[in-house]
Amino acid sequence: MNSNAPRKSLAVIFVLCWLGLLADGYDLYVYGATLPGLIGHPPFNVTLAAAGAVGSIALVGMLLGSLIVGTLTDRLGRRRIFVSALALFSLAMLACAAAPSWELFAVFRFVACFGVGGLLPTAVALTNEFAPPGKKSLVLGAVLTGPAVGTVVASLSSLALLEGSGFRPVYAIGAAGLLIVPFAWFLLPESPSFLRTQLRTAEADRLEAAYGLPGSAAAPISSAVPSARISPTRALFAEGTARTTVLLWAITVLSLLTIFGVSTWLPQIMRTAGFGVGSSVSFLLAYSVGAVVGTVLASVASQKFGPRPLVIVGFVSAAAALLLMSTNPPAALMTVLAAVAGFGGLGTQNMINDFIAQYYPAATRATGLGWALAVGRLGAIAGPTYGALLVGFGGGVPVAAMAFAAPALIGAVLMLALRTRAARRPAVAADAELVA
Repeated sequence: MNSNAPRKSLAVIFVLCWLGLLADGYDLYVYGATLPGLIGHPPFNVTLAAAGAVGSIALVGMLLGSLIVGTLTDRLGRRRIFVSALALFSLAMLACAAAPSWELFAVFRFVACFGVGGLLPTAVALTNEFAPPGKKSLVLGAVLTGPAVGTVVASLSSLALLEGSGFRPVYAIGAAGLLIVPFAWFLLPESPSFLRTQLRTAEADRLEAAYGLPGSAAAPISSAVPSARISPTRALFAEGTARTTVLLWAITVLSLLTIFGVSTWLPQIMRTAGFGVGSSVSFLLAYSVGAVVGTVLASVASQKFGPRPLVIVGFVSAAAALLLMSTNPPAALMTVLAAVAGFGGLGTQNMINDFIAQYYPAATRATGLGWALAVGRLGAIAGPTYGALLVGFGGGVPVAAMAFAAPALIGAVLMLALRTRAARRPAVAADAELVA
């Protein structure tokens, strides 16, 4: 719409989304990093079964957050949902740090994960919409390093504080997301595509001009044809998209089962293998660093080849690394393999998010992401309990590694079966028919 240089900086949007996702990643993955200091230690003296149950119950909150908040984002707007979700999980982390009992800790953890589940679809939808055409995978890939960097920070915080000070200060750091809230409130713009679904076309035009965005390809939505409109949720199964939608849900289930199983239990599995608390958490750190580096490299490759082949490569890499870990290699090689598994875990999920964001049109993008992640949380919920069973039954690293390699291999097969006809389809008709 406006051929002049942008009068407002797109970088502010991307940095705020990245910082929000960093806080999201910290708050989500800090549980696995602190488990070695919670299980069998005061003040809660948590058992393996209780740790697995809380890990899974909290992820039910994440499922609900992805489903409810992801859908509300396409109805109420990206900006309000982003700020609300960020504030909610940051406050809940502060409550976790002060929890007087394990039961209250579990409640606050549930609330935190509800907020975490709602942030990712919103941040991805905003980033995808404002990213320059032709650089969407690069920009989205860079922003999606946020959760992995948050995992790195969570691992470092646990390494520095867990043995000497316990879990409370590690969770208190998670409340730092509150510092981002006022900046997000005043600096984040609303989504132009959302404004168009609300018939606020002039406002959308002004935003696109202010940020130098190309004009929306969608036709103005006419209030004269309500019968032609469908909800964002129903649109996920319209125009022959049902098969792809269901496959994407299955792929996300397998991806998140692998991620949350490994990230929750990797430190504890390594501890049962004879490593100390600090050394055990360092494997999670390697996993997180591998996810950051892998996401950056995959996003560069995705810009050229598309996200689908990178998802397949990621799944296969995770499975291969986990199978090699089952051979009990030396500690140095185990660290390298943990990093490769991180690329194949979090890095692969980031490419899945990229694929979903490019598959669905703007008016249903957050809904598509929200539903995929919500259904995928079934895998995330199963992951901690699955890991607890493996640790409880024994078998150590070999059994756990092979068990988590299996869903990664199945995920690669399903991605191979996925048709990509509409991965970058024009969204003109779909956007014109949707209402919030």
